[in-house]
Amino acid sequence: MSNKRDILLGSPLLAGLPETAIEPLLEVAKLKKLVDGQLLYSQGEAGEAMYGVLSGSIRLYNRSEQGRELLVMQVERGDWIGEVSLFDGLPRSHDACAQGPCEVLVLAKADLDALLEKEPAMYRHFIPMLCRKLRMALSYVENVALYSLPERLARRLLELTEFYGEDDGEQGLRITLHLPQEDLAKMLAVTRQAVSRELKRLESEGLIRLAYGKLWVLDQAGLQKLAK
Repeated sequence: MSNKRDILLGSPLLAGLPETAIEPLLEVAKLKKLVDGQLLYSQGEAGEAMYGVLSGSIRLYNRSEQGRELLVMQVERGDWIGEVSLFDGLPRSHDACAQGPCEVLVLAKADLDALLEKEPAMYRHFIPMLCRKLRMALSYVENVALYSLPERLARRLLELTEFYGEDDGEQGLRITLHLPQEDLAKMLAVTRQAVSRELKRLESEGLIRLAYGKLWVLDQAGLQKLAK
């Protein structure tokens, strides 16, 4: 079982909070287990809680009426989700689904509201997180509107190395997130075949290396040049 104290104290979201704020959060936070494929919340639902991922992976996605899926992001241990609806009071903007067994830390809206009423200074710790989400949303819109698929793919790979990159020595910078080509295609709103062609081209040019569900970035400067 993951330790909720560790995830709270180690989370960038809550870094810098005084001990007087951490202890009340520990008291009200609850642990929730999810099985593979289980929905944490659905698009259109009321935002009744925010969630910290303790273990496993959560997919955030939207689905059209025709069944086409746009993978917004895939969050891992230490990430927080669901906070936007918690603060603006509007319905969830996407679905959140477990990919494999997961544990999440649940902070209910009622409990968080009560704590923030007692400690209003805590609001400033949530502002950077909300700004980051806004920047990501604007980046997605910009990428689709202004950039070609090769440029968008390079940009997304660089973003993934920023969040999930791990130095693998001579092998390059490994993206630790399990990344099937189908998921990468859903992130870019294109077909898997189109992404496959571009990945093979990048590999032939020595910018990346591919294996089943895995990807290494060999030349960040080259990707940055492609991403402009």
